[in-house]
Amino acid sequence: MKTIRRLIYGEVFAAVFFVLLAFLSLFFFFDFVDELPDIGKASVLDPTRVYGLPDALLYVGLLTPSRIYELLPIAVLIGSVFVLARLAQGSEYTILRTSGLGPWRALRTMLGLGAVFVLLTFAIGDYLAPLADRGAQLHKARFQGAISLGQTGAWLKEKQPYSNFSVNVGSMSPQGELGNVRIFEFNNQGFLVSTLHAQSGRIENDESWTLRHVQRREFDAAGQQSAKVQRSTLESFRWPTSLNTEMVSVALLKPERMRTADLFAYIRHLEANGQTAQSHEIEFWRKVFYPLSCLVMVVLALPFAYLHFRSGSITGYVFGGVMIGISFFLLNNVFGYIGNLNQWQPWLAAASPALIYSVFSLGAFGWLVLKR
Repeated sequence: MKTIRRLIYGEVFAAVFFVLLAFLSLFFFFDFVDELPDIGKASVLDPTRVYGLPDALLYVGLLTPSRIYELLPIAVLIGSVFVLARLAQGSEYTILRTSGLGPWRALRTMLGLGAVFVLLTFAIGDYLAPLADRGAQLHKARFQGAISLGQTGAWLKEKQPYSNFSVNVGSMSPQGELGNVRIFEFNNQGFLVSTLHAQSGRIENDESWTLRHVQRREFDAAGQQSAKVQRSTLESFRWPTSLNTEMVSVALLKPERMRTADLFAYIRHLEANGQTAQSHEIEFWRKVFYPLSCLVMVVLALPFAYLHFRSGSITGYVFGGVMIGISFFLLNNVFGYIGNLNQWQPWLAAASPALIYSVFSLGAFGWLVLKR
């Protein structure tokens, strides 16, 4: 059995590597084309420096670990389908079956192979990809001036003993400088107490923000028609808060780019401050279940080893396997949006596609192998 496992594992690893290399080359080209309009532009922070071809290649290269994380499960499916279908077409798999590779032993062998890819996907997605993606964002921010989250910025919320604060941060520079900060203060009855707008700011180490070029409005007798507004312009303003640099940077990054532990800590922060965390919880469970999709992929590929091929028919079966894999990832994204809209349990919205396709693949395996 060691010889059989060595044969199957070696063939599948080689096929997955070449499929992944082909996909990465394609996406590298697409990402590089997206960067072409920015080549030749001067840096916002240093006008003497220009965003050149090496900078674009470095930025696209730093996105590669995230691409590997996204593409690895479907590469596992395509590589496994190709290897098993080719073994079946050449009657090699029939020889392996007569050598003792029964259906359940084959299933255990493929699950062991899938477990290796699960660990690899988790390691890349939870350690290498977030680190490289943050490096890519910081590298790009040196030319754009800041990391931003579109036109809306990042929203955070904090509860203090006598006030509740809603905070909007438009951008953050690579040096930690905040830009376009807006703070809305509410009392415990929910009335607006004050608003603040600062052009820039910095997060200090003593649990406070130092804001600069501040326009502040304070409301007396909030909630009454006779309320008065007191306006003031300040050169600097110190705002005590427990919102640190890590929380702001996490809020500015996309949830799928966070580490699982960082995403969990951010969800706890949102819940502690009365903010909805449904979308982040779904993304958290998707990151938990996503590496396990490699197990689903190898189980989906196993029935192809038991099909009867005629000459030249392998291409159609491989194409069918590819379409099954694409439909899985489409359904995975759709269930995330549906679960968020319908307020499903986050773990159910994230796990449903994998459960559906696991039942489908095991059913196909049982019909082809055990019944036929």
